[in-house]
Amino acid sequence: MSTTPSQRWAEALASWAIPDEILRAAPEDPWVHPPAMFRVDPDAAPAADTPSHAAALRALGAGGTVLDVGVGGGRSSLPLVPAATALAGVDEQQAMLDQFLEAAARVGVPATAHRGRWPDVAASVPPADVVVCHHVAYNVAAIEPFLRALTDHARRAVVVELPERHPTSAMNPLWARFWSLPRPSEPSAELFVEVVRSLGWSPEVAWAERVPRQAAAPADPAYVAFVRRRLCLPALRDAEVAAALADLPVEPQRVATVAWSPA
Repeated sequence: MSTTPSQRWAEALASWAIPDEILRAAPEDPWVHPPAMFRVDPDAAPAADTPSHAAALRALGAGGTVLDVGVGGGRSSLPLVPAATALAGVDEQQAMLDQFLEAAARVGVPATAHRGRWPDVAASVPPADVVVCHHVAYNVAAIEPFLRALTDHARRAVVVELPERHPTSAMNPLWARFWSLPRPSEPSAELFVEVVRSLGWSPEVAWAERVPRQAAAPADPAYVAFVRRRLCLPALRDAEVAAALADLPVEPQRVATVAWSPA
């Protein structure tokens, strides 16, 4: 029996589940995203020079509103100002939304925040000219309703950014080192594009390379602690995790921009 791209996506994501025996013994929740890691300094906001920002700017043209799903601190939407004349952010963590609103106020752009999980809160979120969603897709097993809600909220374009492989793929050697646990290699950005096409849209795809966060990991205690929590290890093993991170080869990460019109 054949499966759809959406079904293959869900099955592949399920294979990333942490085994129950490891998860039960974890001293902290491995899936928490520390807000400090997503803070944006508006005074040093990156220029809109990535393929994702370029795609959003083309759709904004002379100006328009932006909805940022999985907004974090606003890293995906704040660089679109001033073409973005108003921002809205969706996130599950209030601390993330607070950071986003603070940063938006500092650059002088109107912004609203909507707390909750997408698409659960989609009905209470107004549409926007452009919808951006960066580095969220690999957290979503039920990808079809997620993407339909994104598209339903976009008047001009949807711009999704995701790495070529699962964002924790760089940790696969660490799972082998600390737990002797093999990790999967799917899903991928290529499969994501298949999902988008299977739902009737015609995406434009662009690729870029970025230096991964781990390049600065040995000198970044916050990142070491983040990886250690993901590995379900106690804090007393931070030094071991830092040493293991330093042993990993630092290779550029390929990142896909997948953009489409809601028409």
